[in-house]
Amino acid sequence: MPADVPRDDYAVLPGRGLRLHSRAGGGAGPRLVLLHGLSSSKRIWDLTAPRLVDRFRVIALDQRSHGRSDQPDDGYGFGDVTADLAAFIETLGIDSPAIAGHSWGANVALAYAAANPDAARSLVLVDGGVIDLSQHGTWAEAEPRMRPPEIDGTPVETFVGFMRRWPQLRDIWSDQLRDMVLANFDIREDGTIARRLTIENHMKIAHAIFDQRPAALLASLACPLMVISCQQKPTNDEARRWQKFREDGLETLRRVAPEARVVVMQDTIHDVPVQRPEELAQQISDFAG
Repeated sequence: MPADVPRDDYAVLPGRGLRLHSRAGGGAGPRLVLLHGLSSSKRIWDLTAPRLVDRFRVIALDQRSHGRSDQPDDGYGFGDVTADLAAFIETLGIDSPAIAGHSWGANVALAYAAANPDAARSLVLVDGGVIDLSQHGTWAEAEPRMRPPEIDGTPVETFVGFMRRWPQLRDIWSDQLRDMVLANFDIREDGTIARRLTIENHMKIAHAIFDQRPAALLASLACPLMVISCQQKPTNDEARRWQKFREDGLETLRRVAPEARVVVMQDTIHDVPVQRPEELAQQISDFAG
């Protein structure tokens, strides 16, 4: 198979009873592992990865219960998902990869690199990994904000119609983006969607994010670190709240890991791999390469 043609495959993780799905492309360059966010999939990197394959061997992973990977009933804390990542890297024989994680994937990448100091060549945290939610309230306050909407049973075309009209996506909507979005769901025989990651398991991950203490992990990193923060002018109270969370996270980062490279991408939505793939790929390539 030519190096520039992505290849999908499963990795069976020894001793973990789990198969993880991934997509790899590129040639014999340094290895770059891409991690998606919560209730997303490896497909969020579909627009960014092709801009990286000339320089890296790029491997985008579906984490447990996401995309086409297996869906266990438990194991959604950082201990398990970082053990998944370690087993995946070992199974594929990847030596000292660069790792880029988006959103929850950034939290996973951070936890993995902190627990395995010599395992990652460099780390890129894309709009995630630096916010300590516990500093901004209790779990009882955070839980409703982190709970996803009940959309199982929605007709596919109804859901797609809503997504393509979403202000953050309508100007960049395409058939490829439709496929990327629908990769996060199962399509039932009656033409409705169902979450691959159940709300129950989604909230287990959300609680783990709330309980994570990024400051200590950031301070313990042994590898080079870049943090990309996506910022927009807030238009409502919830957006202002998350903007404050980001600013506080970056302030903590500068205090505990002053050598880290910080890149602020203005006028950029959280799903930057979809909105600005070329700029994101350039930042990752310049740093991880």
